[in-house]
Amino acid sequence: MWAVLPGELALAVCLVAGVRIPGAVLLGAEALVVGVLALEVYVMWPLYAARRRAGDTRREAGLSAVRAVVPVAVRRLLVHELRALHSLGLWVLRRRHRIPEGARPFAYTEPQTGIMWTFVFVSVVETVVLALVIPWPLVHAILLVVDVYGIVIVLALQAACVTRPHLVEADGSLRLRYGALFDLRVPAAVIAAARVDRRFPGGGLVRVDEDGTLDLAVGSQTTVTVELTEPVEFVRPLGRRGSARTLRFNADDPRAAVAALVRPPPAPTAPPTPALTPPLTPERTAPSSTPGPPA
Repeated sequence: MWAVLPGELALAVCLVAGVRIPGAVLLGAEALVVGVLALEVYVMWPLYAARRRAGDTRREAGLSAVRAVVPVAVRRLLVHELRALHSLGLWVLRRRHRIPEGARPFAYTEPQTGIMWTFVFVSVVETVVLALVIPWPLVHAILLVVDVYGIVIVLALQAACVTRPHLVEADGSLRLRYGALFDLRVPAAVIAAARVDRRFPGGGLVRVDEDGTLDLAVGSQTTVTVELTEPVEFVRPLGRRGSARTLRFNADDPRAAVAALVRPPPAPTAPPTPALTPPLTPERTAPSSTPGPPA
């Protein structure tokens, strides 16, 4: 399904663009799409019916059937892509994603910004060159759709990182994010220490050492190290789970991030004590100055 539906979308774009496609190709593509959808329904319907008989709602039964058929990596990639496109809209509107009141955001995109804009420039040049070189209208239209969508996705990934910064919330808890791909919440109670520590780890975006150290690198570098009193669990971009007791991540202003993490929590304010009023004493009556009756 995930291979056929993008092909169907490309054919639709070609038709809208005025490309002449042979009838046999259209008929075969439509038959393939209908067959794939029918196969999906045939596989998922018994799962859906079983969950309904078990008492689930329609939505719960439908989600359960989809989870049973579609691999978790495919589902997460689709969700990441939709969130990235949503972040692109937030970026255009100059808004950021869910920053609660009192939280301090910390950007982390500086090491990768130049690389992302280089990708965009190269993709635009490639699109123009292929449009001038390829003489076949059908191939040209398909590659044009793929190239333009690739440019949009690169912009969306960068927008997701800009609109979803790291957060140090008002209670001292830490939220580490990388765009729409990674999200880890660390309670304030388990944060033991934080320090500025610039490192250049190898590997991909999320890497865990044997000693339980998580590297969330941006541009192959981290600038802040956070020590925890106990391990915290996290979910990798494709769904695998892990745990770490030491966190290393990048922040464009690492000193400010460390200062926000190590600051003491605000002391609770005691309710104001009411002023004590002196007890009321009975009033003393002054002796009367009125002369008494004559003797």
